Amino acid sequence: MALAVVTGSSTGIGLATSISLARAGHTVVSTMRNLERSGEIGRIAEPEKLPIHLAKIDVDDDQSVREGFAKVVAEHGPIDILVNNAGIPGGGVVEETTLDTFRQVMETNFFGALRCAKAVIPSMRERRRGTIVNVTSVAGRLAGPSHGPYAASKWALEAVSESLAQELRPFNVRVAIVEPGVIATPIFTKAPAPTAESLYPFRKRLRATFAALLTKPTPPSVVGDAIRDIVASDSLQLRYPVGPDAELWLNARAKKTDEQAVREGSESDAEFAARLKREFGIDVKL
Repeated sequence: MALAVVTGSSTGIGLATSISLARAGHTVVSTMRNLERSGEIGRIAEPEKLPIHLAKIDVDDDQSVREGFAKVVAEHGPIDILVNNAGIPGGGVVEETTLDTFRQVMETNFFGALRCAKAVIPSMRERRRGTIVNVTSVAGRLAGPSHGPYAASKWALEAVSESLAQELRPFNVRVAIVEPGVIATPIFTKAPAPTAESLYPFRKRLRATFAALLTKPTPPSVVGDAIRDIVASDSLQLRYPVGPDAELWLNARAKKTDEQAVREGSESDAEFAARLKREFGIDVKL
């Protein structure tokens, strides 16, 4: 089987992907910036004797990525699969979000994935084998209000992934984009709450939407198993929406003009709630 590296593996999708790939027989190196947070993956892997190894890599740091991937190769051999999962939340309306926040979200969600991809591409190209899976989001194809920093980082990752897929195709290296919908991961507990001073209603609405969807949570294992299946296939499909709500969001946006989507920004709370109930069957509490 193959050697897989999964970034951002201490919780959520990264942890679930590591477990799913290891159960499928792959040797997995699960990376995270703080190895003290590896307890959950150890509790699952050790009783099953899963072939999961841990590595400290901070995707925000050039040297950490360079040295971390070199150590993985030295200890385990060439990397066949890279799953770029490490990411941070980034909600907030543009006016009220600092440039430092925009930079940090881009640093992790976009440049972090790019650093890791560039660390494995030369070997994959030379060996003419390999798969790079970039975990974006449905927000990588649609941008709602109060989601600008996060959506911008995921749109950027989608763009570079599409370019990279074409560039690496002659060398038999695959690139796949995984676009989860709302998945029950700790990312929702990390996002700061909206401030009472905000002039905009959108952060409150976004959080209410997430809360409504999480009453029937979709576990991260859904995404982990999807990535396992992508790795096992030889399909050249580029984009994979994952989760029961992912296609709903994408299809709903595809049916609207840009102007219709923009006009929705002027909805009242009541109009917003009624539209989500009408379009998606979601009961939001505002």
